[in-house]
Amino acid sequence: MSLPKQMRKIADRYLVTALEQGLEEVEKLIKESIANTDQLLDKTSNHLVEAGGKRMRPVLTLLTSHLGDSSNQDVIKAATVIELTHLGTLYHDDVMDEADLRRGVPTAHSIWGNSVAILTGDLLFARASQVVSGLGEEALTMQAQTFERLVLGQMHETVGNQGQDELEFYTQVLKDKTGSLIALAAKLGSLLAEGEQSYLEPLGEFGEAVGVAFQLMDDVIDIQSDDDDSGKFPGTDLRAGVPTLPVILLRKKNDADSIELLGLIDSGLESDEDLHKAVAALRDHQVMEESISAAVSWAEKAKLSLAPLPDGSVKKALEAFADAVVERKG
Repeated sequence: MSLPKQMRKIADRYLVTALEQGLEEVEKLIKESIANTDQLLDKTSNHLVEAGGKRMRPVLTLLTSHLGDSSNQDVIKAATVIELTHLGTLYHDDVMDEADLRRGVPTAHSIWGNSVAILTGDLLFARASQVVSGLGEEALTMQAQTFERLVLGQMHETVGNQGQDELEFYTQVLKDKTGSLIALAAKLGSLLAEGEQSYLEPLGEFGEAVGVAFQLMDDVIDIQSDDDDSGKFPGTDLRAGVPTLPVILLRKKNDADSIELLGLIDSGLESDEDLHKAVAALRDHQVMEESISAAVSWAEKAKLSLAPLPDGSVKKALEAFADAVVERKG
């Protein structure tokens, strides 16, 4: 596994090498953790692992471990817990979103059906729980609290807004559904490397803000990218009716073109012609620039939260990590 280019430019050679070696160990433990004697489960569990992925959450855990004793092997286990949990959520998300592609390959539910995909996600959560159970009470409690937030975030997204300001509601969903796990990744690295206890709060704030920035850029990528870049067809979230920042911002516009575009989007976009028309119109709309600005603003907020951490290569790499989230194309 390779690191984001921005981190390679800033982090010192020792840190880059250490992170890459750590990622290799994490990848090995992920595969060991999901190994099954059952042939079908082995295939379904490995489906998204073999499809690749950025492994950004394990990278963050490994990175923050350098605020303490990064040689502690519990750090590798923690990074594995984070990725197993993330993978489990992907299996469930794809079922709920009726997505056809994930990481450039057919989704598990499109191959084996909804029930098998859901149960595979459950199995990954179980394996993550087995690994984290050996990391101490504090890590176990943090993981349990984060899992609750992941479920609540997905539940609130599924049920929808119940009268709250739409943008505030959406931001909270992102904090729970995406930010909470990235925050846990940042905190566990330092915790298990026995870094200063005072680092945990700013690392949590950093991870949550990075998570919001990450998801807001996903909203942009869903519209702007080609399917070769993002691994999914442009407008997938748009057609599925998944809330995204560009559409939320579009609803606040009252000019004729915006109202017409919103009407098209709300029509369901069942035909490919309508979907392509909506995607093209959104690409040229000012809400895209506003969405990018919002993502950048959250990345800057993440970097500001690092103020209590000591200056050095780790802090610089964390700042680069936040930049990489909003500079990606897929």
